[in-house]
Amino acid sequence: MIRDLPRQRSYLAVPATSERFLEKASNCDADAIFVDLEDAVVPDAKAEARGRAIEAIDRMDWGERLVCVRVNGLDTAWGCRDVIEIASRSKRVDRLMVAKCEGPEQVHAADVMIRAAECDLPREKPLRLEALIESARGVVNVDAIAAASDRMAALVFGAGDYQVDMGAIGEMPRWNYALSRIANAARAYGLAPIDSPFVDIANSARLDELARAAAAEGFEGKMCIHPSQIPACNAAFTPADEQVAWAREALRLIAEGVKAGRGAVRGPRGEMLDLMHEKMARRILARLGSDHGQHP
Repeated sequence: MIRDLPRQRSYLAVPATSERFLEKASNCDADAIFVDLEDAVVPDAKAEARGRAIEAIDRMDWGERLVCVRVNGLDTAWGCRDVIEIASRSKRVDRLMVAKCEGPEQVHAADVMIRAAECDLPREKPLRLEALIESARGVVNVDAIAAASDRMAALVFGAGDYQVDMGAIGEMPRWNYALSRIANAARAYGLAPIDSPFVDIANSARLDELARAAAAEGFEGKMCIHPSQIPACNAAFTPADEQVAWAREALRLIAEGVKAGRGAVRGPRGEMLDLMHEKMARRILARLGSDHGQHP
């Protein structure tokens, strides 16, 4: 299943406690931002941070950028209040990211709370949900999570907490099994798969390597923990010039073949082109469309 998804090549994390960071994020080059009420906020500041985030998001000009809030886990003292208050008070928030999502029941609960809150704050477009998959149980249940609600829009991998849950010690590996499960579930249900952040801000070469690997594995984008990471992520998830040139030429040749009554034609690289290649070419060009910067 392929759904027309808004761009999330670079997904910048912004702590809800910093007015300065929020202001900078509203003017950055990230495709999307998520205001963090979870890990970036200490327990004593969570209630205040929630109110600050709602006020700042609705006051600032975010342009066409996708705006999400990462709420606390629904099994915490703050998660349910996060969902209800944001859904009932902020029209500018596009999505809520459910932290530590381990099963469809958490998605169902968030969906019910949003439906109740929207009675007080009608929206032109529905408030959507993203699930942050960051545990072994979450990976096991990822298909059910993806299918849990029509509000679901993305599956996001949280590699840091996943590593802790797996009991792995040392340098973080590339979690191929978890990544494959998340990408496959997301694509099966028309959601965007988003890769985890890379925490070594100074190692730009490794960031570029990981971002391009994620793009090759079918991911739509990658979380960023610093604005300096945005250009590398935007570049990695944007088709290269040679891919775009191939796609345009392939579509031209296929169209000529159709007119001539041929189901397959020779492509620009000497390959045989058929319906699968037409779909691939359109997929490549769709990533360049201006409509992908619109709100979900």
